[in-house]
Order: sequence, then structure tokens, then C-alpha cells
Amino acid sequence: MTLQTPRTILRPFTESDAPDLYAYCQDPRVGPIAGWKPHESMEESREIIRTVFSAPHTFAVVDRESGRVVGSAGFVTPHKPGDAAHQGHSLEIGYALSPACWGRGLMPEVVAELLRYGFQTLGLDEIWCTHYQENHRSRRVIEKNGFLYAFTESLSDEFYADRPTCFYFMTRDMWEKRGN
Repeated sequence: MTLQTPRTILRPFTESDAPDLYAYCQDPRVGPIAGWKPHESMEESREIIRTVFSAPHTFAVVDRESGRVVGSAGFVTPHKPGDAAHQGHSLEIGYALSPACWGRGLMPEVVAELLRYGFQTLGLDEIWCTHYQENHRSRRVIEKNGFLYAFTESLSDEFYADRPTCFYFMTRDMWEKRGN
């Protein structure tokens, strides 16, 4: 499955993407703000491709202009307190982007395409998105895509025992009413 936006291509990761992935994932500005440690080697990036990024609906974000992998984006199981009625009909969007591409508006474009894919192709009823309270860039991506703030809850990750995490959601109805 390949998806496209005006400036990116979203496609499955391949092991040959390891150098590009390592190039931005070793940067300490990327992982910790998303809850994971910077990559320490190209082999670690290759292993992430084989494991984490081999999950369904997980994409390499390829910059059309350069042809390089500049990020990752896709769907994960939601962090939100779930009820049985929504299991399988609700997912969460997660993403990371190379600092070299920050401020260009690429990730809002990618998330908009993931919303379309999630509601139209996957048949989801709702899509969640979260960010750590201090991650203002991620908050802007979420706001630009029209997610509705739900609540803030402290979660634990590799770096913090209680890290305030902001939760947002969008229902299929909300998305359709926006004229997508």
C-alpha cells in the first residue's frame, strides 16, 4: 500500500531505508520528545524497520523532492482507555519527522492523508492522536488537522515516570462534516 500527498510518498519501510532512518533517529531532538531513545547504530535502525515498522499501516515518509525517508507515520493501538465497543474500530496515529524537515508543514499533510486512509480504507469509527505536553510541534500538527482535545493523563515512558500526555480524537462524522 502506497499513499501520496502533494510533497510526500507514504510506503512500507524496507531494510534499505536504514541509513535514512538512522540519520534522523540518532538526533536527540527526535526520539525523547516522542518517548523513545535516539538510535545508537544503523543496525538498531534496521532492527526497528524489521520489528516496529513492519506493523500493518506503518509507513516511511518519503520526501518527493529528495527521495529520502524523512519520517515515519502510521497507526498504532490507541493509548486511550478503550471500551470493547470500539476495539478494532479505533486506532491512533503516531509519527516522527527529521528535524531537517521541521517547519515545512509536511507532517500535517501526512496526517491528513492518514485520516483519509483510516476512515475511507480502514473503515475506522474514530482516530486518536496524542502528544507529550511539552511537544508543541506535535500539538500543532494535531490542531491543524482538526482533532478535538479530550483529556490529559500522565503516562510513563523510557524517560519519565509520569509524563503529561494530551489526548485528541476525531470521529468519522467529524471528518466527513469537514468536507473531506
